[in-house]
Amino acid sequence: MAGVIYSFEKLNVWQEAKQLVVDVYHLLDDFPMLEKYALCDQIRRAVVSVPSNIAEGSGRKSLKEQVRFLEIAYGSLMETYNQLLIAIDLSYISEESVEIIKPRIDAVAKMINGLSNSFSEKLSIS
Repeated sequence: MAGVIYSFEKLNVWQEAKQLVVDVYHLLDDFPMLEKYALCDQIRRAVVSVPSNIAEGSGRKSLKEQVRFLEIAYGSLMETYNQLLIAIDLSYISEESVEIIKPRIDAVAKMINGLSNSFSEKLSIS
């Protein structure tokens, strides 16, 4: 896709979060049919919210707003992980399948926190 490159597209955290969406969507293929529009749908919305809020926050002018959207992205990431743990308990997916993507979840969490802390430091300086 040629053309304008938006600032969020350059962020490693957004790139990792976007790949997490793909990884999680592949996990959802293993869910039973009865859950395709229940827990699956909730997980889809939560995981898509992560890169979406990173992107939306990057378009905000104030650092305070950018931090707020990063907080929302982090919350959605935790919601996604929680729901995957519930899916394991319900035997919809294996623990091993979640362990495969857990490092990406951890990486995104650390990147969101790092970026948020960086912005918060700039806020306290100004």
